[in-house]
Amino acid sequence: MSGTTLSISSKNYSSWSLRGWLMTKLAGIDFDEVIVAPDDADARAEILLLSPSILVPRLTYDGIPVWDTLAIGEFLAEVAPNAGLLPKDQAARAHCRSICGEMHSGFVSLRQALPMNIKAELHNFKIWSKAEADIERIKAIWRECLAAYGGPWLFGAISMADAMYAPVVSRFRTYGVQLDGNLEAYADRVWNWPAMQEWREGALAEADQIEELEVEF
Repeated sequence: MSGTTLSISSKNYSSWSLRGWLMTKLAGIDFDEVIVAPDDADARAEILLLSPSILVPRLTYDGIPVWDTLAIGEFLAEVAPNAGLLPKDQAARAHCRSICGEMHSGFVSLRQALPMNIKAELHNFKIWSKAEADIERIKAIWRECLAAYGGPWLFGAISMADAMYAPVVSRFRTYGVQLDGNLEAYADRVWNWPAMQEWREGALAEADQIEELEVEF
């Protein structure tokens, strides 16, 4: 039993859990998963992607509880400074924090129109115009980062930014969002990241039990 735990929810549906889980994997820290039941009232909003929950993901490290995905990433960058969660260069680090913050607080239309569902593969899906604007902004972020830092990850080496945008890669595959050139290559790289593959295996093994929940606004 590890001294570190990470509370997460559904691997098929919970994008915030995925982000926290990938960052903890990237930090190279051994941890035990604590699964929050999808019928837990506090987890419902997070699972349905209406807002981040204060409960999942939740990291407990050496007795220190940390919730909120960005806080988890920053904390892990402190306790594992050589893991590369944040770039070493100050300007690149500021850029990384900025696009992670934009993902954390923005793209509401994308979240509502294209909820994460790793098991699904929907063809000819009609995407809302507001979600299209979010998609184009994400493409612009990826394009800018790949050009500025030379790839193959957003900041050259893998970082917390790639973990923050990993659920978007899943959404794009589920809903058939078309990418071209180096954006498609980047998305494939994230999709085939060993940690991402491990998460996907867990999602595929998960019982289908969330579709019946009602969305509450």
